[in-house]
Amino acid sequence: MIHEIDDALRSLIGTRALPGVITDIEFAAPTRNWAARRNSPTVNVYLYDIREEVGRRERGPVPVRDEDGRVVGRRQPPRWFRLSYLVTAWTTRPEDEHRLLSALLILLLQHEILPAEDLTGALRDLNLSIPMTVAVPPPESRSLADLWSALGGELKPSLDVVVVAPFIASPEYPVGPPVVEQTVEVREPAGSVVDSATRNYRDRTP
Repeated sequence: MIHEIDDALRSLIGTRALPGVITDIEFAAPTRNWAARRNSPTVNVYLYDIREEVGRRERGPVPVRDEDGRVVGRRQPPRWFRLSYLVTAWTTRPEDEHRLLSALLILLLQHEILPAEDLTGALRDLNLSIPMTVAVPPPESRSLADLWSALGGELKPSLDVVVVAPFIASPEYPVGPPVVEQTVEVREPAGSVVDSATRNYRDRTP
């Protein structure tokens, strides 16, 4: 699923944030060596943290439906994980980087979920809303300054983008075919009023 989230972010940023200005969208760690090799306006989307949303964990099987809405299988509910991305802009001038960050912020603030048209593969087939937040202060256990220190680079303005994505934790197993018709058979128990009347009628018949 992670690569499909990457593809969705690439599609969202590449087609809606200053088209024609951003020439590259990369997911590599923005280290000092990486920055030295950059030679064109670039948006870096670096995945730096993965944590489960334990509060969203569910129990019990969920149905899997076909295109007609019929239940064709069952599986355990997906597990949800927070994917945290460090989004930065890279150009030769700080003013241009700020312009790119402003465009990215305006774009991402318009979407509380990843747009369905940008989802692909299994992520699209799940037909679930994928929440997304931008520039929300990270937990105290995480420091962006420490992150930049670990990357070996200088502190740089960035956007913290968090996507909460579903992951299928169990295989799908089939179920029996759906019931499309039924037959109801009514039987009168022995000793009932109807049964006694039927015997009396037969006794009087010549």
